[in-house]
Amino acid sequence: MPSPGSSESNAQALRRERIEDDEFFGPQPSTLAELPDPEPLLRALAICAFEVIAGVRQIEHLASWVTDDVYAHLRVRASIAARARAVTGQVADRPRLAIGHVTQVKRDAGGLDAVVVVCERHRSYAVAICLEGMDRRWRASVLVVL
Repeated sequence: MPSPGSSESNAQALRRERIEDDEFFGPQPSTLAELPDPEPLLRALAICAFEVIAGVRQIEHLASWVTDDVYAHLRVRASIAARARAVTGQVADRPRLAIGHVTQVKRDAGGLDAVVVVCERHRSYAVAICLEGMDRRWRASVLVVL
């Protein structure tokens, strides 16, 4: 058995540290060239966020497309909206939405900031979305319905 200060035990510790590190097994950042066109995802995320808040879509449907923070924020918004509907006696109804305009700005860090205008019959909303490339696909790190 090697002594604690020997080079053999240091090599084993270094090997163990490399294996436990998320460098190889965790999410890998992607460059913009490796990622697909983000506009269809931006449109879908905006509509899905409204449907989650309206209570007609399960938030789990968005889990693979958003970060944990976005997921938690949407869950809170959906919960508040559900309580408000329960108090007023309204039932969850699918909103009739149309996408107005999508504006995208690419960031130097490899991400993308976007604003999606979502129109209802008598009102329009802005949905701010920040996308980051992870594992060769887009993932929303920020999604806010304004």
